[in-house]
Amino acid sequence: MARPHAVLAGGTDFYPARVGRAIEEDVLDIGAIPVLRGISSVSSGWRLGATTTWSDLLEADLPPLFDGLKQAAREVGGRQIQNAGTLAGNLCNASPAADGVPCLLALDAEIEIASSAATRRLPLDQFIIGVRHTALAPDELVVAIHIPKPAHEVRSAFLKLGARRYLVISIAMAAATLEVADGRITAARIAVGACSAVARRLPALEAALAGTRVDGHLGDRVDRAHLAPLTPIDDARGSAGYRSEAALVLLRRLLAGFAR
Repeated sequence: MARPHAVLAGGTDFYPARVGRAIEEDVLDIGAIPVLRGISSVSSGWRLGATTTWSDLLEADLPPLFDGLKQAAREVGGRQIQNAGTLAGNLCNASPAADGVPCLLALDAEIEIASSAATRRLPLDQFIIGVRHTALAPDELVVAIHIPKPAHEVRSAFLKLGARRYLVISIAMAAATLEVADGRITAARIAVGACSAVARRLPALEAALAGTRVDGHLGDRVDRAHLAPLTPIDDARGSAGYRSEAALVLLRRLLAGFAR
């Protein structure tokens, strides 16, 4: 029988999960493969290599579309974690509280996957399919994240609630990407993390925002009914009820911030 194996780049999730016990898997470290790292502009948008670190993202010259993802990058652990942790690793770890996932959902990200036989692309909401569970086959590797070019001016933002300001796992978090023309929203993509087994888009809220003006009342448009896709749980960081309330408040604050 073949031994289990693990692919890693930064290892910032892999090694802490195995503290106090022997590593039984074969480990393949892909962190030094140059073609897997870096951010490039392509005709359809942007390509973020799988082993691009959070620090790489923060240092890159990118348009406002990426402001929310950069805000999340500043919340991913401390500087040492940001220097080592990778964007694709955050996705492949598939934690419900992964800070990068709501932002990438709100950016309509697609995941490029390769094996020795073929390559394929999946929307992010089809890639993470459960807690610590992705659609990767045993012989596949994530090689890049693709962000499409929007049709209009774009604004994006991210907010996170934790037990303290930094170096903390999220209790709830929210990300939004708004496409705007003539002061009105032409398209909205809103996602919430740490309030379900996987981060979720909120299609009813997105539909409610379409066509509205970007003003100080934007946050008031969030209704509790818009949070129906979320299924928060009770755990050591907060109760399901608290998470639901926190998500509502975060969304209202997040959207109100676009008017500033």
